[in-house]
Amino acid sequence: MELFRYLRLQWDRAVAVGAVVLAAVVLLLGYLGTARTEYIAGQIPYLISGGLVGLMLLTVAAVLWISADLRDEWRVMHRQNELLHREQVEQRSALVDLVREELAARGVPERT
Repeated sequence: MELFRYLRLQWDRAVAVGAVVLAAVVLLLGYLGTARTEYIAGQIPYLISGGLVGLMLLTVAAVLWISADLRDEWRVMHRQNELLHREQVEQRSALVDLVREELAARGVPERT
């Protein structure tokens, strides 16, 4: 169950790993097809199908992995932003309290 939960939460990384594995298989099949053919004209379809599709899958995997990393960074920055906002609100509240105490000590009436 933990594996399914992890895959659901990290779907983009799971798809990226799957794309890398699939790219390796496609590139291997393209290489094997090219290696068995003596004529260059017969090798071109293997290069196109195996090589280009393999590179496309590697590109998709890289984009998905970078996207997952960026989302993790955004999540951390969002948490830090919330903490900073709470701290600023607390500091403003403390400053307002200090000013009110100082004005009360000087005998200045509080405005409403």
